[in-house]
Amino acid sequence: MGAASEGRFAERLRRRWQRTERTYSAEEDRPLRGYLVAMAAFGVYTAGWATMVKMRGRPLPDRPVPWDVALTAVATFRLSRLVSKASVTSPLRAPFTTFQGPQGPAELHEEARSEGAKDTVGELVTCPFCMSVWVASTLTAGQLLWPRATRTAMGALTALAGADALQLTYSALVAKTTGE
Repeated sequence: MGAASEGRFAERLRRRWQRTERTYSAEEDRPLRGYLVAMAAFGVYTAGWATMVKMRGRPLPDRPVPWDVALTAVATFRLSRLVSKASVTSPLRAPFTTFQGPQGPAELHEEARSEGAKDTVGELVTCPFCMSVWVASTLTAGQLLWPRATRTAMGALTALAGADALQLTYSALVAKTTGE
């Protein structure tokens, strides 16, 4: 392919992408490019973990053990909320978000900053559902590379999730019995 035809192809691709962004967004500001970069970053991140697992020669299990799946699910839930909503982790999110107010026990409501790439990163770090994809991948890789340490950490996160559920249940029971 010659330089001229490559230039025309690149220009057609750029125009098509701009048209796609316009028609998709319906006049809303949606950071599609940022999402594309985030997807590529996740692919690189996952490929990095997969490469480490392969280099270490760790065999993959034939199928996931149900107990590990349950432990990973609860630990992912708790760590995702800790990273994306907890007051104590707000300094990690602050460069990409703006504080809006409290949201539930020990959690914050923050909005993503709309400053280029900060918008996409802000959405990722304030969304426990989005964060859980990264956390579950990390915990899964950890189980393959450092199973004992990872399961210990996941056990602690699961205990924390259980303690949170008990705290909320206790608060609800106190409120119900005292009429508050």
